[in-house]
Amino acid sequence: MRMQKRNSERGFSLMELTVATALGLLVMTAMASLFKSGMNSVMLVTQRAENQQDMRAAVDLMVKDLSLAGAGLPSGGVQLPQGAGVTDAKFGCDQSGACHVVNYTYPGNYMYGIIPGYLNGVEGGASIPAAPAPAVNDSVTVIYCDYNFPLFEYNVTFPLAPDGTQINLTVNSSYTANPPPLPTAAGGIQKGDLILINGSNGATAVGEVTNLNATSITFGNLDPLNMNFTGTPPGVTNNIWAVSGGTGYAFPLLNPATTQGTAYRLFAVTYYITVPAAGQTPRLMRQVNGLLPVPVADDIINLQVAYDTYNSTTAALDANQANPIGVGESPNNIQKINLVVMGQSILNNGNKSQNMYLATDVSARNMAFRNVY
Repeated sequence: MRMQKRNSERGFSLMELTVATALGLLVMTAMASLFKSGMNSVMLVTQRAENQQDMRAAVDLMVKDLSLAGAGLPSGGVQLPQGAGVTDAKFGCDQSGACHVVNYTYPGNYMYGIIPGYLNGVEGGASIPAAPAPAVNDSVTVIYCDYNFPLFEYNVTFPLAPDGTQINLTVNSSYTANPPPLPTAAGGIQKGDLILINGSNGATAVGEVTNLNATSITFGNLDPLNMNFTGTPPGVTNNIWAVSGGTGYAFPLLNPATTQGTAYRLFAVTYYITVPAAGQTPRLMRQVNGLLPVPVADDIINLQVAYDTYNSTTAALDANQANPIGVGESPNNIQKINLVVMGQSILNNGNKSQNMYLATDVSARNMAFRNVY
């Protein structure tokens, strides 16, 4: 028998398979690289958007407070108590006695509308490794009157006892038809709040609330912020006792026929950065009067504040003064606040976070004005 001859079939050679595999790998590598680039771009945009959102929320709140600096204060600010046994009043501290900035006393025991905090911006002097070198972090404190709670709609009187440590409140007759909320109402006066009292005798004083009820506010001595030096300590001036006239007298508000005076709640607002424990990221904090601080924004790693001040000696503008008090210039001559905030994205991509700056300027419209621009 004759065997049937099979037809030979051609396949791929080893060289062809090698070339085809190499080309396929090149295409796949290009596609993977393109995909990775796209994912990196998405992550970058997400990080930047998240970072900007946090910083804008922080800056918007700071701008609101900074723009009100000095509002309602007497021209040039308020001299706090002076005399024998008086210690400097504090800001940036709460009722527990904890102070959240390093230098926390009013310069010269004087309450300005703005108090610069040069190199004083991180609680406890903690280190922020992510912040750019050199490590410059500032705090800033602004003081202004709160017109939202209508304390001015009350008649304020000093009882004869306990000697300038208390004011009594009764609704002014002009507002009896639509009375103001009680001091103890939600959003009202709290223990640790600051009250500005202007007397008809020309005296002005600031007291820290140590107790209150629906009809009176107490300013006890040994308060956490060292504002209250009441009673008759020898040689002490610019205290609540001086406003009360020394013997206690009544002065209904908004009544020109009698002795007049005013009372307002003050907001002393301090912004600073804290570094929480347990490896948490830095955050920007806002602390008001003698109350507990509250977080404003997470992952804020740098806060820098500079000031445009009017130089009363040269009659010129000194721009971007980082430490106006340190160079002998008065905070009362601050015209503009230059604010720079740096944030770090919460999201990271292989431990790669995005850091961004956000800068703005704020006009101090209630401070001294000089036409130097």
